[in-house]
Amino acid sequence: MNDFAAIDFETANGQRSSVCSVGVVVVRNGVITDTFYSLIHPVPNYYAWFCQQVHGLSREDTDTAPSFPEVWRQIAPRIAGLTLVAHNSPFDEGCLKAVFQTYQMEYPGYRFRCTCRAARRHFGKQLPNHQLHTVSKACGFNLEHHHHALADAEACAHIAIRLL
Repeated sequence: MNDFAAIDFETANGQRSSVCSVGVVVVRNGVITDTFYSLIHPVPNYYAWFCQQVHGLSREDTDTAPSFPEVWRQIAPRIAGLTLVAHNSPFDEGCLKAVFQTYQMEYPGYRFRCTCRAARRHFGKQLPNHQLHTVSKACGFNLEHHHHALADAEACAHIAIRLL
């Protein structure tokens, strides 16, 4: 797979629709050609303590951020026709579907591939776990800002280039 877009969402709370940031990395012919990052005004708009501890974002960061539809208008042309790749793709695909439903947007049926599943197949028990930071290190990528949506999407892209 030479052409794809790696995507990562961070959420404000336990609701999958509460995306508060997104990172996208477009890969064409096996090379990163475009990146995109944005904060998003989440729905519902409250931050769970646990989520804040994971990614460091708070309501103050996103109160004036654009809504998901505004952000998606910038992303959709970048990823048109591409397979989406995510580490633990059921989470990110679930977020995308939930936020599309929240805004009553027609979901275009994006196809997802999972780098976590690919890592389990490729590395098996060679790694202590198959978390993003562990797998990215095994693939030669130094993930310095884990749980920043763009950094995580970049790590995912590097894993996908190597394993998919």
